[in-house]
Amino acid sequence: MQKFMLLCLSAFYLYGASSGETLFNGNCVSCHTTGDATAAPTSIEVQKNYKKVYASKEKFVEFMATWVGKPDAKTALMPEAIAKYGLMPELGYDASALKDIASYLYDAPLK
Repeated sequence: MQKFMLLCLSAFYLYGASSGETLFNGNCVSCHTTGDATAAPTSIEVQKNYKKVYASKEKFVEFMATWVGKPDAKTALMPEAIAKYGLMPELGYDASALKDIASYLYDAPLK
């Protein structure tokens, strides 16, 4: 019975989550945590830095999705993070998934 309830709660959570949130939490948080940065800048740092440069959601999503699709140190908004952690690897996600993730990150109430 407990396993069934856990399965139901998980299904409700996933059903209520956006695809960007699900993708972010299933992939990105392994490096971009909301706590202490160990492998990459925190998701909070990323959101803050990108919003400084791209205040509009449309520009934020477009740049982030493009850059994460093919990371390039020359166009990075966070060169200090590259110096500290290295360049983010190319992950092979399709453009649609990257836009969903970037859209979620723009709207996420990170603190």
